[in-house]
This record gives sequence, structure tokens and C-alpha cells, in this order.
Amino acid sequence: MKKLQVLTSQTVPGMLIADDVYTPNNLLIVRANTTVTDKVITRLKFYSIHQVTILLDDNASVPSKTVPFKVLHYSEKVKKTKEFKAFSSSLLRSEGHLRGHLTDIVEKDEQIDAEELIQDINSILMYTRNGMHVFDMIHNMRNQDDETYMHCLNVALISNVLGRWLHLTKKELETLTLCGLLHDIGKIMIPPEIIKKPDKLTEAEFNTVKTHPVRGYNILRAQNANIHVQMTAMMHHERCDGSGYPMGIKGDQIDRFAKIVMVADVYEAMTAARVYRGPLCPFEVIGIFESEGLSKFDTRTVMTFLEHVNQTYLNNNVRLNDQSEGTIVMMNRTSLSKPVIQVGKQFIDLSRESDLYIEAIL
Repeated sequence: MKKLQVLTSQTVPGMLIADDVYTPNNLLIVRANTTVTDKVITRLKFYSIHQVTILLDDNASVPSKTVPFKVLHYSEKVKKTKEFKAFSSSLLRSEGHLRGHLTDIVEKDEQIDAEELIQDINSILMYTRNGMHVFDMIHNMRNQDDETYMHCLNVALISNVLGRWLHLTKKELETLTLCGLLHDIGKIMIPPEIIKKPDKLTEAEFNTVKTHPVRGYNILRAQNANIHVQMTAMMHHERCDGSGYPMGIKGDQIDRFAKIVMVADVYEAMTAARVYRGPLCPFEVIGIFESEGLSKFDTRTVMTFLEHVNQTYLNNNVRLNDQSEGTIVMMNRTSLSKPVIQVGKQFIDLSRESDLYIEAIL
């Protein structure tokens, strides 16, 4: 047998993990000699493990995937609407504004114009019918190759919608939106060759990336920004069980606005393409939140998010992992990632089918 390092995106069910897999915080997530399954691959993606070591027979090679990655196209019809064309134009225009504004803040020490930043988000939201439609719009803008600025805009939009679902006041929504827009401002100070590196980061590179919450906090503190905006920049990678960074704090120690932004941040990042993987199916992300996230995130926040975003996909066509196609006809409140699917004349309750899951929304 031989050991071979492969990208997580190259792993397929049936491979054998050679060594214990740890997160950068030394949490064991996959043991050596574990057979790769779809659930194992999902776990690796959830913890942003870009590369693993596998065991192969001496004469074997890594099999290439026969099905190429396809961009999700479940709402192609959305792209033809006047709302989407206006939304996309407004989002790209706002991305340019945000890029210039954040660069000026970091490099020229210019003051944050909170009113202008919030107005940009409100101008984008003008072109959406309701909170659910925001997700349709965002998912159809996934061809943008910039991560930081578009990610910040999307997190702000998702945070705004989630804040409305949580019944925040208008003033609180404005604060929350600003928290989402500025949560990653510290990443501007990280070298782009690290941020956009397609391979596994070295320990030194990852430690550099992990400085961005503190860098962001320092920038915003110098600006005398709203305290919740400062705390969100510092705390959006913390987790309620203490497994996050940079401080490893828990529960009530984490700012309430940061608890909302961290959910939007994770959902946006996982449903977006990255240099080391394609975007995950939203139902895969919902399943990850259910299995891995309920202890890591504020329970009320994450459950409110999942119950609402889950309804977005009712009546959508989907493809299952056995390549059959059907329509989502009912959601399961006790298993949000496992709805009831109608395939032809047959109704399949995925919560009763351990081997079946939604592979893609069509």
C-alpha cells in the first residue's frame, strides 16, 4: 500500500483515509483507516480541510471523477427576469463601491460612511420581492471570481434577511447589515496569494489568515465604529461551544450580532465556489448545520435561519444521488435537509431513506 495526498475535491466514496485528520485547532474529525463516504467528504468540507492522505494499492492511481462539476442552475428562469437584471447590476455596482471604500479605510484611514454602505444594501434589496427571493438572486451570481468583497455583500444581504426573520428593529437591522458588510475587513490586510491559494495552506499561512479578525477589530476600533461592528469583526469565527478563534469564547460571551453574522457567513461561504472546491448544494449545507452546527451556533438563530431558508426550495426540481429527478413537495420539520420528493408517481420521504439525499437543485 502507498500513501498519497489528494485534494478533498478529488476524494470519492470507497477511498481509505491513511492518517488521522485534524482541524487547525487540533480537533480530530476523521480517524485513520476510515472508508470515505459522502458523509465523510461533507465533514471534510465543513471543516475546510483542503487536502487529505489516502491509502492506495501500489499499482493504483487516483480515479478521476467522471461527472464534471456543474454550476447550480435551479433558477435559470430568475436570470431572465427584470428583477434579476436590476439586482445583478446593483450588486456589481455596490461591489465596486465597497471595494473602494474598504481600501480607502485601510490604506488612507478614511472614515467609515455607514449611511452610504447601508444605502447600497437597501438599493440592492429594492429589486427583491421578499427574503426568499434574495437567495434565488445570490445563487445566480455565483460566477464572480472575487471572494472577499462579494462575500461581504452577500453576508450583509443574508444577515439582513435573517435579522428580519428574527424580528429585529429597523435600527438593529442597520447595525446588523453594517456588521455583515465589515466582518471581513481584516482580510484586506492578508496577502492575496494566501487568500486565493488553491492548495492546502501551510501552518504559517493558516496562522496568518487567522489574524484577520483581530486586524479587522483594530481597524474598526481606530475608526470608533459601532461596538457591535467591532465585536462582529473580532468574533465571527468564534463558536458557541468554544471551538472557534481567535479567543475560543463561548455562548453569551459572543456578541449577539456576531452570532447572526456567523450563520450567514458560513452559509454563504459553503454555497459559493472556492478555488479548492465547487459550491455545495444548499440541502447539503442545511444537513451540515443540522449534524455539525447546532452546538456551534446560537440555537434560535440557526433554527430560524434553517426553517425559513428551507422553505425557499419547496416545489423546486432536484436530482438525487441515485441520479433520479423529482420535485420537492413537502418539508420535514424534524429533518430539514430530508424533504419529501415526488419522483414520477412515487413519493419518497428522504428522512426514511438513509442512502438517498439531494445532490443538486435543478
